[in-house]
Amino acid sequence: MVVFQNVSKVYANDTAAVNNLDLTIEKGELVVLIGPSGCGKTTTLKMVNRLIEPTSGKILVRGKDIYNENPVQLRRRIGYVIQQIGLFPHMTIAQNIGLVPKLSGVNHEKINQRVEQLLEMVSLDPQLYRDRYPKQLSGGEQQRVGVLRALAADPDVILMDEPFGALDPISREQLQSELKRLHDSVQKTIIFVTHDMDEALKLADRIVLMKDGQVVQTGEPEELIRNPANDFVREFIGEKHILRHPEVVLVEEIMMKTPVVGELQMGLAKSLQKMQEYKVNTLLIVDNEDKLVGILPMKAAQQGIRSGKKLKAKDMLEPVRESVTPHDTVLHAASQLDVSSFGFIPVIDENRHLKGLLNYASLVNTFVDVIWSNNDPINEEEETENGYNSTESMDDISTAR
Repeated sequence: MVVFQNVSKVYANDTAAVNNLDLTIEKGELVVLIGPSGCGKTTTLKMVNRLIEPTSGKILVRGKDIYNENPVQLRRRIGYVIQQIGLFPHMTIAQNIGLVPKLSGVNHEKINQRVEQLLEMVSLDPQLYRDRYPKQLSGGEQQRVGVLRALAADPDVILMDEPFGALDPISREQLQSELKRLHDSVQKTIIFVTHDMDEALKLADRIVLMKDGQVVQTGEPEELIRNPANDFVREFIGEKHILRHPEVVLVEEIMMKTPVVGELQMGLAKSLQKMQEYKVNTLLIVDNEDKLVGILPMKAAQQGIRSGKKLKAKDMLEPVRESVTPHDTVLHAASQLDVSSFGFIPVIDENRHLKGLLNYASLVNTFVDVIWSNNDPINEEEETENGYNSTESMDDISTAR
């Protein structure tokens, strides 16, 4: 969708803001340009819509050399969102959003339809917001409108230059989530500039880390975190992210691999006996192919026994409502665990084979790693004296749920 071929930008004092950049951004990608101040990320972004002209090289958008196009027409086909938002104060919200389609000759009725569609997309009621002016909106609402204005003409490419940098942390986080959701639904090609690594990790399909006008490393967030190319990348990303970042730690790394299980034909008395033996209050019930069928809680087994009927585990099962796969991230698992009624979630593969179990103890360990990753480890003597060096492992504790 966007291709940089040996692109350089050199200023009059022979300073190279961008130096022989070769970069391809695929259709539908959300690519984040990040790096220290002066690394060339904003210059790279602005060369795409010709707000800055390169000294040499080619930039192709949709396979066409942008320097063979009228720059005004080019900019109308490329969405652009900046930190200062840039809404026109004398125009209503509807007029701000519909400005580019209007300049492109779209009729009034279609513009109105598009404005309402976009406002609804970000949960701004058109009846309440379309006739307001920018000064009547909060900073977060104004920035939402700025994003909508960039989407109004349905461009293939959207450029975003630190769009959330001036917002308070809560508004910023909300808009990051909103942008991620929008990107998943509309699949636009987005080039996003930021200096915030947490923001890059949350949003990016691919991160391009720059220094001195050149790309130092590019790849998916997990790739940079797990395999930093050099000390600069490691230092810029931050040790806390590289060691254990919950957005990239996988379930298979922290799950219990041998949960306590039962069989479908197991009697309820035997099921209770097994729970007592392993100090758990549930059994994961599997079939003869080790596929997870359901969950047998202790209370259900006790009720079945009190009924006086000859019931088996299969007769008192509760369905598996929440589960994760070994390749899901810890953050996804945390969201599933939060709504689980059992205090744990089973880990299954695509064929429902039981692979393990994840509980709060496993997650706490992971998040503690994140918090303490930059601190000196406690030495063994201190651990023993404070009771941390227990013979009972965390896995053993987690089976006692």
